[in-house]
Amino acid sequence: MAITEGLVTGDMAWMLVASALVFLMTPGLAYFYGGMIDIKNIIATMLQSFIAMGVISIIWVVFGFSLAFGQSLGGIIGNPATFFMFGGVMDGSPWPLAPTIPLALFAFFQLKFAIITPALISGTFSERIKFESYILFICLFSIFIYAPLAHMTWHPDGFLFKLGVLDFAGGTVVHMSAGLAALAASIYLKGDKGSDPHAPANIPFVLLGTGLLWFGWFGFNGGSALSAGTLAMSAFATTNTASAAAGLTWVLFDVMKGKKPSALGFCIGAVVGLVAITPACGFVTVPSSIAIGFIAALVSNLVVSWKNKSNVLHDTLDVFPCHGVGGMMGMLLTGIFANTAVNGANTTGNGLAFGETKLFLLHLFALLLVAAFAFVGSLVLLKITDIISPLKVSEEEHKMGLDLSQHGEFH
Repeated sequence: MAITEGLVTGDMAWMLVASALVFLMTPGLAYFYGGMIDIKNIIATMLQSFIAMGVISIIWVVFGFSLAFGQSLGGIIGNPATFFMFGGVMDGSPWPLAPTIPLALFAFFQLKFAIITPALISGTFSERIKFESYILFICLFSIFIYAPLAHMTWHPDGFLFKLGVLDFAGGTVVHMSAGLAALAASIYLKGDKGSDPHAPANIPFVLLGTGLLWFGWFGFNGGSALSAGTLAMSAFATTNTASAAAGLTWVLFDVMKGKKPSALGFCIGAVVGLVAITPACGFVTVPSSIAIGFIAALVSNLVVSWKNKSNVLHDTLDVFPCHGVGGMMGMLLTGIFANTAVNGANTTGNGLAFGETKLFLLHLFALLLVAAFAFVGSLVLLKITDIISPLKVSEEEHKMGLDLSQHGEFH
């Protein structure tokens, strides 16, 4: 018999919409990445996002949700048997931290986060990785990197949760994990120079992707309130404001450096702002979100410039400078600007801007811990993947383009 006591239809309606909005972000990411890539690799690049929608959905139902939110095993990972094959998920019972919505709705909302995280990494090795190797890697990443971080950060018995680390919507779980995995992939593939220099294939695709991402991010962040209330409204407001500030900052900073104001620059800046506000959106005020967007865009822009000049990292679409650095900045800036008046669930304390040091130092510790875990773990998984299924395409396949060599299709 379905359990309905305590469930609120308004909250359920909002969370259904929010789940759909987050799901839309992955096709948005496909257009965002696909527009930046060489024309002979558009389909392959976009498919790497779309295939994650299928692969991760199945893993999540079988045991992925259990690993992330099942009975805690030492605060690090969930018991894979807790909700195996979604057992006990569909009976209508609520999640402890979301008592007004069914567990099934919470599970599918969280699935959309689990889908987009490995898809984010695909921008690092676009144009140079075998399709089957990519699928194997995102399976391993989802199980051994994403699920433990989700459990540690968002489960009531999770290690980082119990320490008091604040991550409202996934700055640590999603963006830092994907960004540090991207850094690991850039280093692991360092002998491969990637594709020849080329102009983005389709700037309107990038604009469309940015619009879909920005739109979907309201569900990503606002939905993480897990109810239709003032906290969701606050996260909605800070999300939009930080993205606007970051997009403008990126363009203006480019102009100060002698560049023309570009559509690509505004789009990248706006996404960096969305990344940086994600952990903070439910803990900071709107004025603070302007500062977060401004600072994150400035830092990420500088890192992108360094990466392009130094040629140290072979990160095709700047996933580490934008998502990794943006996520880390978001985590640190949460520790600076978090305000307990915004969210009563924040029992750790105010940020550094309010004269308190506990939260900032805690976030600095968590940043180092998560960065090391995601980076080293991803290096290991890349090596395992490479042994089982070699990562790199051949020189001939690379010249032909992955659309034809991997999928037999062309744009």
